[in-house]
Amino acid sequence: MFPLQRGRRLRINESIRSLVRETTLSPSDFMFPMFIAEGENYKVAIPSMPGIFRRSIDMTVEEVKEVFALGIRAVNIYVKVDESLKDNTGKEAWNDNGLMQQAIRAIKAACPEMIVMPDVALDPYSIYGHDGIIENGDIVNDATNDALVKMAVSHAKAGADMVAPSDMMDGRVLRLRQGLDAAGFENVGIMSYSAKYASAFYGPFRDALDSAPREADVVVPKDKKTYQMDYANRIEAIKEALWDVEEGADMVMVKPGIAYLDIVREVKNAVNVPVTVFHVSGEYAMVKAAAERGWLDHDKIMMEQLMCIKRAGASLISTYFAKEAAILLNQK
Repeated sequence: MFPLQRGRRLRINESIRSLVRETTLSPSDFMFPMFIAEGENYKVAIPSMPGIFRRSIDMTVEEVKEVFALGIRAVNIYVKVDESLKDNTGKEAWNDNGLMQQAIRAIKAACPEMIVMPDVALDPYSIYGHDGIIENGDIVNDATNDALVKMAVSHAKAGADMVAPSDMMDGRVLRLRQGLDAAGFENVGIMSYSAKYASAFYGPFRDALDSAPREADVVVPKDKKTYQMDYANRIEAIKEALWDVEEGADMVMVKPGIAYLDIVREVKNAVNVPVTVFHVSGEYAMVKAAAERGWLDHDKIMMEQLMCIKRAGASLISTYFAKEAAILLNQK
């Protein structure tokens, strides 16, 4: 009897659907991005990212313990640097007693098994809000790489498991690998932001760290398009990821997430290392805003988006939904 093949036989009920499900999610698929601020017993909400906070180190440590207990095994940490410490060189980034370095030590002391991946880029430390050093109106590549090596080595000294360069300077993965190895940190990994696009989805993140490009008394680029990728490009993403693997990256990242799933699959097919996807602040904020208005079912959309990112090829998803999603998964 026609048809012989009936796809609906494998969709009859949830038990059958779960038997043949091609993609699954678990809390260990997530990395939780965290924002750290100076002070003690300090926790301030980020208005454009409901449910996400800037925390002092002591409160960050408590949150890390909570998410580890939920099954999350990695955190990606960022610091909100005091304006008085910012300049064009970013030298506070490699202060061995800086906020980032203190945070790494505190997290590893309290939760040694948590994988800590600090952000490596100069924008939180730059008086201009850029990821590199500015000379003659341009972001200088090689001098910025020198600064990034100092930053990464300082993170490794503090106990970082991997460093996460998000700057998009050319050749920085090789320089970081050489610098870490020379300093005796050959076992500290590199998760490279290989295909990081010049996206409008980063707005809430820049609010959280006050790291957007800003007006200045010298000529500075008005945006990050000279180093972050053009979102019209696909082949370039594959090229960048392959370069980073050749230079020693242990993992590569595609950023943003949901709007770039075609890139995730292309990169996954091209490289032989794990692929991380950053489900970014703007993607998070849109779901939150629509759910607050009753236009979408928050939890269903959250889980669908995370599943789609994993299905596209992600080995690890950096997402602000990590804690909420882990709680839901643990209830099943």
